[in-house]
Amino acid sequence: MTNAETILKLNEALSTLIKAYEELQEENTGLKARINELEDEVLELESAKEDLEKNVDEFKDHTEKDKSNISTMLGKIESILNRKSSTSTPSTNPVSSNTTATPEASKEKTEDKKDDIFSASVNPTTTNSLYDNKKEEPKEESNSNKIDLNRMASLLNGFNH
Repeated sequence: MTNAETILKLNEALSTLIKAYEELQEENTGLKARINELEDEVLELESAKEDLEKNVDEFKDHTEKDKSNISTMLGKIESILNRKSSTSTPSTNPVSSNTTATPEASKEKTEDKKDDIFSASVNPTTTNSLYDNKKEEPKEESNSNKIDLNRMASLLNGFNH
């Protein structure tokens, strides 16, 4: 082998190495770009996760407030019902009197009870949400505004047990 042949083979090998090095550099540049894209996606996902955690915390807070408001309202209703039931005698049971009394007398008793119940102080922000569903009820029931205290008492007893 002569010096010229050796130089030619070394030159070819060097060209091959340079070409391989350039390909690796291009691949490395592409991988770096992909890494940057993935890092950006991770940051976006972390931001979305923080937003979702904040929303979950807000929902938990609202749920606790709603539970507290409902408990307060139920306590007030129960105390009103207990106060009403302690002042009435067992012989004046509204259910039995409604079956034997005239509709006019029943309506007067119900209206008196309604006035007493609504004279108690109730949180206005919570009552709005409770009575919003009442708009969907039939007109005749919302117009008469009848309140069956025994039914409300039995419902409250169901919550306690």
